Amino acid sequence: MTSADRRIRVEALNTLVDLARNGDDGAVQALRGIVTGYRGFDPEIYSRALNQLWLFGDDSLTDALLAALDDEAYGCQPWAANACGHLGVTAAEPLLTGLLRHPDGPVREAACRALGQLRVVTAVEPLARLLDDGAEFVRAAASDALADIGGREALEHLWSALRSRRRRAGYLAAALARFGPGVLDRLVQAAQDPDPDMRYWAARALGSTGADRAGAVLTDLAAGDHARTTSGAAVSTAAKRGLKTLRRLQEHRLAEQFAVSSEDGLVPPTASAGELESSA
Repeated sequence: MTSADRRIRVEALNTLVDLARNGDDGAVQALRGIVTGYRGFDPEIYSRALNQLWLFGDDSLTDALLAALDDEAYGCQPWAANACGHLGVTAAEPLLTGLLRHPDGPVREAACRALGQLRVVTAVEPLARLLDDGAEFVRAAASDALADIGGREALEHLWSALRSRRRRAGYLAAALARFGPGVLDRLVQAAQDPDPDMRYWAARALGSTGADRAGAVLTDLAAGDHARTTSGAAVSTAAKRGLKTLRRLQEHRLAEQFAVSSEDGLVPPTASAGELESSA
């Protein structure tokens, strides 16, 4: 994997990955060696190896991941950040928070996602600042991270961002929906807001909550709210999309309940299409 020929390096790594998938301990150790001795390997080999972290990741990689996370010159900070998040490396929290100010969007994005996975409550405020980031994919990652962390402060930041009437706020609506019962009353009220933009995004979020209570609100909007947002989208269209999402989530929930009950030797009553329709 240190050959001057890129093709040979990549083939050697792929061989290691295949062996590790088949339980070869030597291959697993070799993959760990790429991470712990990362400076001796091409950044492409390092990043490709970390893409297969599930095969070999463990606590022995912590120090090396922290070093790579702080290694600006090596250029693999996004992969190191992702690995720290997946492996629960809490010692990375200060470095990850600092990377939220990095000039490269992919680094900021990876830092957001890792902080969310680590549930770093102290990162809520700096993450909230990235809801105004110039890159939409970073704003989306910050929204997801705030939803991962949860809590009232994160909720308030996301709600304030939604209230700012962004033209594209699907990631905010999706993040808010993850707060479940804690945000449902607000979304129901927002669905009656005088501003069509707010009603539009409230409808999108309501569908993603999966809550039975959202069905009646979305049905009313889909049938009668034909107002348009500043971008020209109809509120009724958002409500129809919300209803589709809601029904899909309800069906998934029923399927999970059926699977659990079947394992216990019980078979729950199956909801008919009409019952799902009336609940939506």
